[in-house]
Amino acid sequence: MLFKGAMGFATSTLVLLFAGCSSHSSVPSVHASGPTGVKNVLLVHGAWADGSSWTQVIANLSADGYNVTAVQLPLTSLADDVAVLQRALARETAKTILVGHSYGGVVITQAGNDPKVAGLVYVAAYAPDNGESAQSLNGTVPATPIMNDLMLDSADFLTLSNSGVATDFAQDLTTAQQITIAATQGPISAPNGLGATATETAWRSRPSWYVVSSNDRVISPALETSMAKRMNATTITLQSGHLAMLSHPSEVTNLIETAATSLTP
Repeated sequence: MLFKGAMGFATSTLVLLFAGCSSHSSVPSVHASGPTGVKNVLLVHGAWADGSSWTQVIANLSADGYNVTAVQLPLTSLADDVAVLQRALARETAKTILVGHSYGGVVITQAGNDPKVAGLVYVAAYAPDNGESAQSLNGTVPATPIMNDLMLDSADFLTLSNSGVATDFAQDLTTAQQITIAATQGPISAPNGLGATATETAWRSRPSWYVVSSNDRVISPALETSMAKRMNATTITLQSGHLAMLSHPSEVTNLIETAATSLTP
């Protein structure tokens, strides 16, 4: 299924990008009095978002002694977004764990072979193989409801309608949160962001963890599950919409800390 913008750019089932707990793998609860493994965490947001989407997770990790940075992606192209993450990694002085939400999963997959990267955590995120993009991965499953909420501008950047944020992107958050997310959303380049293909596959050489959001209306939960299985990722499933880090911050924090604690600093 194709979504065709007025400018003629066709974004296939493209942008399903992105944002109680049952688990595929047993993940112990972690309440760190201080980090015992990797201490640095870099958080990477997805489309229609910014670093503030990690606010509650940042507070949790910081309280437990982690050194946390949330990057601000321009969302102008995969190359630009990877460059931002690489600059952040260059400022780290020790091993670091990368955490990506939605489209941010493409960014950490592309940048994650950096020697400083110890592991990868995907939160309802794309995990492409070489030659795959968010767009091509979306094309492997039926279109999700977010496809009805996309608006393409004259520069081929995609935004979400306010109603789409409320019903499909952040449906399990408060009205106040939905209004803020709609007002502050970061438009993303359809061809250069969502359509850009990965040329590096960090999850093939780094241990990985994955949060599946079972009520996701952006990325298909079936696609999330299949990507996690392909990576052999330690996986938990949350009864969450796309923005699990805002609706289930404790569970997301716990998985990040579990990953960090298991890695050698």
